[in-house]
Amino acid sequence: MAGKRSAGLLVYRSAGDGIEVLVGHMGGPFFAGRDAGAWSVPKGEYGPDEEPEAAARREFAEELGLPPPDGALVPLGETRQRGGKTVTVWALEGDLDPADAVPGTFRMEWPRGSGTLREFPEMDRFAWLPPETAAPMLITGQQIFLERLITYVTDGGPQSG
Repeated sequence: MAGKRSAGLLVYRSAGDGIEVLVGHMGGPFFAGRDAGAWSVPKGEYGPDEEPEAAARREFAEELGLPPPDGALVPLGETRQRGGKTVTVWALEGDLDPADAVPGTFRMEWPRGSGTLREFPEMDRFAWLPPETAAPMLITGQQIFLERLITYVTDGGPQSG
């Protein structure tokens, strides 16, 4: 059986002379009080019966409680994260107010071994950040998507041909 696969959307917008990207801080007790390596592109796992692009749109809506912006998706490719999961991401130009987000939740036993199930937000906050600020905050395996987005934007967007 193939390894776990995840798909997501990296939403970006023009800001001054550059761009900003929308990223989310991972929720739950493991990431509380951390910023470096604790942020992520809104994404999630999908199964063999779902197309990755559809999963990326679904997961964005689940993570933020908001529909993804309208627009054409720009493939940023895939990468394998340290834990073995393959992540596929698309860029999408758009704008939304992170204050409107109503994140999805998950349940886990916390504290471990307590027998108590608690509910946590999948992502507990969202922010628009310039790529150079977002990079050290993102999970290391996702930083490649920022690099690919910057290349796309600085090369002038979609190429004909």
